[in-house]
Amino acid sequence: MKYFIAALFLLYSQLLFAQNADYIIRNGKIMDGTGNNWQLKDIAIVNNKITAIGNLQNWKAGKEINAKGLVVAPGFIDVHAHIEGGEARNPLATNFIYDGVTTVITGNCGGSADDMNTYFNYIDSLGVSINVAALMGHNNIRKQVMGTANRYATEQELQKMEAIADKAMKDGAVGMSTGLIYIPGTYAPTEEVVRLAKIISKNGGVYASHIRNEEDKVAEAVNEAIAIGREAKLPVEISHFKVNGQNNWGRSNETLNLVKNARLEGIDVTIDQYPYTASSTNLGILLPDWVLADGQDSILARLKNMDIRTKVKAHSLDLIKRRGLKHFDYAYVANFKADTSYNGKNIREINLLRGNKDKAIDEAETIIQMMELGGAQMVYHGMQDKDVANIMAYPFNMAASDAGIAVVGQSRPHPRAYGTNARVLGKYVREEKIMTLEDAIRRMTSLPANKFNLKQRGILKEGYIADIVVFDENEVTDMATFENPHQFSKGFKFVFVNGALTIENGLHNGARKGIAIRNKY
Repeated sequence: MKYFIAALFLLYSQLLFAQNADYIIRNGKIMDGTGNNWQLKDIAIVNNKITAIGNLQNWKAGKEINAKGLVVAPGFIDVHAHIEGGEARNPLATNFIYDGVTTVITGNCGGSADDMNTYFNYIDSLGVSINVAALMGHNNIRKQVMGTANRYATEQELQKMEAIADKAMKDGAVGMSTGLIYIPGTYAPTEEVVRLAKIISKNGGVYASHIRNEEDKVAEAVNEAIAIGREAKLPVEISHFKVNGQNNWGRSNETLNLVKNARLEGIDVTIDQYPYTASSTNLGILLPDWVLADGQDSILARLKNMDIRTKVKAHSLDLIKRRGLKHFDYAYVANFKADTSYNGKNIREINLLRGNKDKAIDEAETIIQMMELGGAQMVYHGMQDKDVANIMAYPFNMAASDAGIAVVGQSRPHPRAYGTNARVLGKYVREEKIMTLEDAIRRMTSLPANKFNLKQRGILKEGYIADIVVFDENEVTDMATFENPHQFSKGFKFVFVNGALTIENGLHNGARKGIAIRNKY
């Protein structure tokens, strides 16, 4: 009888002192984002916070998730996205959320919203499934003051740009990005970027750069980014770190050593990377910079001049000659609005479809004609597997999609839009063992949170925001391909964003609890 009474007392005590949560994730292999070894523990979520981690037998919840055999990690932070314009088309951000991403940093490569406060208010009013932090784009700053003029800024113009940068930081930007191969950033000297970077530094932000050259002059461009960090005294993030062009294959040790030496010098330089051998950007990069100044009307006027047209074709032909190629068959169309039948085809194929001779000079003319019709978004196959893997092994390298919010069936995007994180976890962790799973998660969570000052995110810790992914380490796989990119990653079972269950048993439930993350330094 006394044992029965003792058992009743124990049950009563457990009920009396039981604590309640909205959700409890039980029995999972917790990888907390620090890179430490996994532990078998439970996690309790109340509202948008992690309230307890440990043996939570006495806790009760409105919903419990059995994560036995699954990895429980912080939500992934994609440090290099371009979601502007895609938020309203697909506020569920399915390509990101199905890849374990709960937060993106947009405004990269020098391109952002013109006004950060307006943009953040828009994100909050729209309601999206992921959190959004943003960099202020240098190209947008320059355009507001100078348009796309091909010249140096005056002192008065520099002061106006400094004021825009300062306001962006006070409105909550995480830093400033440059796209120094894009118009008008390519017209800006290093000194202009340093002036603005000093404003970003004063406000505690980061300088993220699509560097001036990722091909033959990649070392000089890396050194420029480092020099800007040194001069302006601020952290540097080198975007989608790569060595591009077949003639540059094997140079990743050279460029990585520049980063390593800068860190030894005391400059906070880190990098990010998408795990593919193809890049994606616009068709205009195949033309000389000076042709693209002052807007589309000016571009069209220049291209009608036969002398200029000849020079442009010579420039484009020199690009493939330096690569050791005979055709532009490494350049594929992702989206050509003027004729979507071109999507998925390379320039050589398109040139032949147009009834031209199978010659590079005719392909160069085809490129010009496509530019006259508004240009195209492209995919360029120009990197080497060994370089990608070598860069992947660097410990201060973060995963980044360099993608926007995709809409299933629209255009032919780079597969990185759907599969970046799953590809790192499946190919480079599970199959090639380039890094441990714990370290891969660190690079997707606490490393970017620390770099971009995202407070209370990136680590599974009591009191931190409940951005959480639960996935099967043996199943997680990227499904998107260049031929069929609109395919969601496999293996992500549950995803929480700000404490809201968003992916449930592998399916998006429609939740849109992401917020604009405004940084206050």
